[in-house]
Amino acid sequence: MTPLAWTDTPAVVVRGLVKRYGRQSEVTALDGVDLTVRRGTVLGVLGPNGAGKTTLVRILSTLVRADAGSASVDGFDVARSAQDVRRSIGLTGQYAAVDGKLSGRENLYLIGRLLGLPRKQARARADELLERFSLTGAAGRPAGTYSGGMRRRLDLAASIIGRPSVLFLDEPTTGLDPRTRNEVWEEVKGLTEAGTTVLLTTQYMEEAEQLADELTVIDRGRVIAGGPVEDLKAQVGVRELRIRPERVGELTAMEAALTEAGLLENGLLAGGEEEGVLRVPLRGGEHLTAVVGVLGVRGFALAGVDTHLPNLDEVFLTLTGKDAGADHVDAAASTDVVEEEVALV
Repeated sequence: MTPLAWTDTPAVVVRGLVKRYGRQSEVTALDGVDLTVRRGTVLGVLGPNGAGKTTLVRILSTLVRADAGSASVDGFDVARSAQDVRRSIGLTGQYAAVDGKLSGRENLYLIGRLLGLPRKQARARADELLERFSLTGAAGRPAGTYSGGMRRRLDLAASIIGRPSVLFLDEPTTGLDPRTRNEVWEEVKGLTEAGTTVLLTTQYMEEAEQLADELTVIDRGRVIAGGPVEDLKAQVGVRELRIRPERVGELTAMEAALTEAGLLENGLLAGGEEEGVLRVPLRGGEHLTAVVGVLGVRGFALAGVDTHLPNLDEVFLTLTGKDAGADHVDAAASTDVVEEEVALV
């Protein structure tokens, strides 16, 4: 089967995807999920534990069959053209899937051969990736002797040895130290710059900020929000002007002056780390100019003025009612079910 024209279709299209588990299908992991991933971009999929993120990745990578809906990857239907999908994708799961008894080089060479690379090309590609992921010095050692960060880097290298056009990363930096996490981020950025499309599931808001062009937020198997990062921030929070006076004792007077001028309706908002800051909800550029103008006319000396949108942690909490790192477990995570896996043959 020949895929649709590369430039004319998104890399991933999901429509009405449903997946249930249990003998009576009593656990719904995905409940009508829709999403689209544009080619050459990173879509970040956010959600609490048990939201359905991993089930989505398993369906898109042909490891699990959906009960309803449709999905295509690289122009191929995941149900009808599974083999074509597998040739187009790379997958890094939540845990490194390398063989601990084989060396790093042997792991990569074996996967290259399984993907159909000739022996010489598989060896060259393995050496290239070992150098790229700073593993050359450990290339001959069994992967079981690697640190967690090294195993994760080897796992990521294995997922791209076949130069996939679409890469699925399911919480790829869980448990990594900050330095290794940054190294993985740099590799992902390099891949997207080279044209690879990435679907990334994560609970690290900083990771989503660093890598994602757009976000989809899933909770209890449903998409509850989506769009560019800045748009999501604007949807769930008010843009604020944060004003820090040179003399903290003038905060109340500043509040009174802006209230009198009809520029501040919600009173003084200060506290915690923002102690000593007047936070004024903005209603546009003219409002900002008017606020600064009134304070200047009244003779207030300002130490700093900046605008603020909610960060992704605040967005996540507003949308899901849970902290980004909350250990949320829903029925799907607490039910003892065995997922239906599709044989990779």
